Amino acid sequence: MQSTSQAPSVSLPLLWTGRVISALPVLALVMSAVMKFVQPPDVAKGFEHLGWPMSLAIGLGILELTCTVIYVIPQTSVLGAILLTGYLGGATATHVRISDNFVAPIIIGVLVWLGLYLRDPRLRALIPLRW
Repeated sequence: MQSTSQAPSVSLPLLWTGRVISALPVLALVMSAVMKFVQPPDVAKGFEHLGWPMSLAIGLGILELTCTVIYVIPQTSVLGAILLTGYLGGATATHVRISDNFVAPIIIGVLVWLGLYLRDPRLRALIPLRW
């Protein structure tokens, strides 16, 4: 039996605002993953500074890119946001552990959820913000 109810619609300005906001962390995460694949000297220095061996760079890049792709696909975007939250939580913990600046992964995580919240009416129905 099929349901005749339709998903709630979203206004065009809200949808595009959400898409633009979502694009910012996607671009940052894709660039970060690519840098882990290319492994320029600055990435090696960064890994050393964070206490991570370079042997983990490819695996972390694959994980980061996979989570980002899952986030970009509309049907799996909520799962992608959850996975990215875990990934970025690990990045935050890594920076906090060495008393480094940890604001960037938090901002990226907020942008992931804000963009999704604005472009997905199902999420807004699940988490209704009252102004």
